[in-house]
Amino acid sequence: MNDTYIKPITPLTEEQIAFFREQGYFLYKKGMTEDLIDAFNGHIYDIRNQNLIPDWAVCAKEKRYSVRLFNPHKHDSFSRQLMKHAIVRGALAQLMGKEAVCVQSMYFYKEPGSPGQASHQDYYYIKNDPMTMIAAWTAMEEVVDIENGCLWVMPGTHKLGLLPHGTVKNLEEHESHTDETEGVDTSRQIPVIMEKGDILFFSELLIHSSNKNRSTSRWRRSYVCHYIREDSNVLHREDLRQKYPLY
Repeated sequence: MNDTYIKPITPLTEEQIAFFREQGYFLYKKGMTEDLIDAFNGHIYDIRNQNLIPDWAVCAKEKRYSVRLFNPHKHDSFSRQLMKHAIVRGALAQLMGKEAVCVQSMYFYKEPGSPGQASHQDYYYIKNDPMTMIAAWTAMEEVVDIENGCLWVMPGTHKLGLLPHGTVKNLEEHESHTDETEGVDTSRQIPVIMEKGDILFFSELLIHSSNKNRSTSRWRRSYVCHYIREDSNVLHREDLRQKYPLY
């Protein structure tokens, strides 16, 4: 660490840390200000609302406000700013015991009518050693609820280890190109209702999902970053090997 290193803040209480350890997730209310979220949403819109879209953000013209932006933190300074947000950095350091580094980011649009993702564990897609990964899922809308496709979590399932994943069964509800957990009754999942600026931290082994956005006019934009402890490494995924420090 260099001479300008500043220790992370400690936003979580011991009770909140204990809740995360027991349940596998924790919802931090109003972790980011509405002004910051509004500015970021506008910035992301501008990236694709131009004639010459950067190569890393290019997609079919008719899908430029629906196809997620994958790993914007690798290319965009504002995306890195949110990736390094003080609340996120501090909470992760408390939960991991050391500084975190970012390995993946995604900005989801999830327009009305779009499908969700079936029940899964993030470790299935991003294996890391030692296992330390935590996601920070930030709500970018006034309200993220059941109607517009909020996340559902299954408390305590991070203690089950990695479960088998197989073909998605309900294609009316969920996108087809992912897999879903098998061998466990996912009907015990509960919805996580969020407001703009709320941050949901959850373990890489927590079973979670989202359903179809059934709203006719409300989007469900979100910014999701995946972090591992600084001494951990991503396995098998060459595209996610690079570590981005939070300080």
